Amino acid sequence: MRTILLALCFSMLLAAQGLEYVKANYTKYEHRVAMRDGKRLFTSVYIPKDQSKKYPILLNRTPYSVAPYGTDQYKTDIGPSPSLAKDGYIIVYQDVRGKNMSEGEFINMTPHRTSKPTPKDVDESSDTYDTIEWLIKNLPNNNGRVGTWGISYPGFYVAAGMIDAHPALKIASPQAPITDWFVGDDFHHNGALFLPHAFNFLYSFGKPRPEPSLPNRQAFDHKTPDGYRFFLDLGPLYNANERYMKNEVQFWTDMMKHPNYDEFWQARNLRPHLKNIQPAVLTIGGFYDAENLFGALNVFSNIEQQGFAKTNRIVMGPWFHGGWSRDGGASLGDISFNAKTSEYYREKVELPSFKHILKDGPDPNLPKALMFESGSNVWRGYDAWPPKQAQSKTLYFHSSGKLAFTPQTDSANPFDEFPSDPAKPVPYIPQIANRMTREYMVMDQRHASTRPDVLTYMTDELEEDMVLAGPVSPSLLFSTSGTDADVIVKIIDVYPNDFPDPSPNPTGVVMGGYQMMVRGDVFRARFRESYSTPKPFVPNKAEKVAWKLPDINHNFRKGHRIMIQVHSTWFPLVDRNPQKFVPNINEAREADFQKATHRLWRGRDQSSSVTVTVLPGLTN
Repeated sequence: MRTILLALCFSMLLAAQGLEYVKANYTKYEHRVAMRDGKRLFTSVYIPKDQSKKYPILLNRTPYSVAPYGTDQYKTDIGPSPSLAKDGYIIVYQDVRGKNMSEGEFINMTPHRTSKPTPKDVDESSDTYDTIEWLIKNLPNNNGRVGTWGISYPGFYVAAGMIDAHPALKIASPQAPITDWFVGDDFHHNGALFLPHAFNFLYSFGKPRPEPSLPNRQAFDHKTPDGYRFFLDLGPLYNANERYMKNEVQFWTDMMKHPNYDEFWQARNLRPHLKNIQPAVLTIGGFYDAENLFGALNVFSNIEQQGFAKTNRIVMGPWFHGGWSRDGGASLGDISFNAKTSEYYREKVELPSFKHILKDGPDPNLPKALMFESGSNVWRGYDAWPPKQAQSKTLYFHSSGKLAFTPQTDSANPFDEFPSDPAKPVPYIPQIANRMTREYMVMDQRHASTRPDVLTYMTDELEEDMVLAGPVSPSLLFSTSGTDADVIVKIIDVYPNDFPDPSPNPTGVVMGGYQMMVRGDVFRARFRESYSTPKPFVPNKAEKVAWKLPDINHNFRKGHRIMIQVHSTWFPLVDRNPQKFVPNINEAREADFQKATHRLWRGRDQSSSVTVTVLPGLTN
């Protein structure tokens, strides 16, 4: 208890020091900035008290509130990092349209308008443009250059704002940006609903706000810490609205009405619009970001494919969601990275990048892609991502749980089968939680590998280090006794049995034989031909199920093994598939949920596999 109190006092002292610094060096102003359609957006401005020189503007647009409100109420810390604030910038926060104290109607993932013939045709690109226009014309001592940054949902506003950008916008840093809420970000992965994340977030965030008002978000009270039991007792998904949402959360209601990748979701896909980008772009993401890993990788790749005027760079560290901005970055869960990776990013990447472009500071000469390689725990620079030198190699499933880079040659026992029971789904973590935990991205998988409803395949011990750098692409020949199914694939680093425990070891973790998940994801197999047009399975007919998992950059060290797990439930992280095809899976009833037997085909003529990208010179 004494240790906890001392830590609390120390953190309060740091906060007080931050607040005093901001108050001593900045003056706060509040404005209501008019957009082209007349709606006014609430904007907080922190201007350096030293008026002897001109400053660039750093802009953060957010749906989460610019609080605290009032010109005598200051944020404890301002800007992307304390270092940037101390370097001297005009720092601006804005409540986006329809949120908190801003006027207008809030629209989740505002669809981008490619044409804006009238002042009423607005989107986040136009609101960003109009805001920057007002700022450079009205804020004293600005040097006419603007940078934008934002993490998660604010990262979406950065990405949207660099489309058809204002000429004064010189650098945009979308960090863990949302890009597509159906295919890969946040609430859905390949059409499957990430249940606790969507439920907990939207219950609080999605309540109506008809008029400008101070934020009043209230977290959902599960009445239990056991999310597995809570969401299992919830039953079919339609019960969430009837019992808890009460039709007060419009986006949840809309989501339930749109189970497929129709116009509703397609309009909210930002990726096709990321073309001919004029500002320099510095995209930031975490390889172990449980929320928007997909968005960071896809913002970078789509800009790379569709055109940019200046520079397009990406930095990916071993971080949880937003960890690069507020954490040392030395570890996640049980996994140590042996360095303060977040501090490195803030001081050696973010600070000099903004300073170079907005203040003519020295060029930090960053590579196109600066990527942290977990396993070996080193930063690597590449002139492309995935690395040009990476080679595709295929891991094949064999009998007796073997995994190898050579296909199976015999046709005996051509499949492995496993049961799947929606009433007893595979837990995604071995502990009690009622939310999506950030640690699950690297968590030990020994709790799953011994279950009868999980197929487990493993290589021999690696004779040399093997770096996998890029996407992981399953191509499975799959059948089910039912008419619908989900497929989960996980790639895992299996540690040697004599791997030492950490010292000190406050959690008592045993690292010998640890099964570190490097990447795992789900695919709702009804979408195997199209996200827009689901298709039932013919019972017991094998069909190809193929997709790409988000990229990895991990060194499987000599003496380790590569494991792949395949299963069909991952609860409550992913909502339960009834395993009986129904047109709207979100409206499945109790009677639709049924046991099924799934088969993974792996014979000589019917092989299932996972393709990875391997850096040459490091294979066994």
